[in-house]
Amino acid sequence: MENYLHLKLIIFKKIINFKEVKTEIKDENICQVCSFPKELCICENLEVEDQQIKIYNEKRRWGKKVTIVKFIGNFNIDLDKLITKAKKKCASGGTFRDNGIELQGDHRFRLKKFLIKEGFPKENITIED
Repeated sequence: MENYLHLKLIIFKKIINFKEVKTEIKDENICQVCSFPKELCICENLEVEDQQIKIYNEKRRWGKKVTIVKFIGNFNIDLDKLITKAKKKCASGGTFRDNGIELQGDHRFRLKKFLIKEGFPKENITIED
């Protein structure tokens, strides 16, 4: 994590030097969120830090287990496609509710591996008991 912050600091210093050298930046070349040039935009990295994924189990009627995946933060993903892939991977039924996914059965570790393969950062995924 320290290396990541150090890398951001180096990038930020380069961006400041870039802005001092090139003052003719047009509005269409500037990111509206972070106000850096689009070539050096760091919005995606900032969004990734705010995103958290929690995976945990709940017991339902008659002792049936349900694995729940909660997405906390700004996620711009298509949950419908993600739930379809997850159901095929775990060979179980499921649905999505309240910015999360519910799968029948205990699939916590299988879902963590699946989400990592789908491109979610490993550091942001936590498994709770």
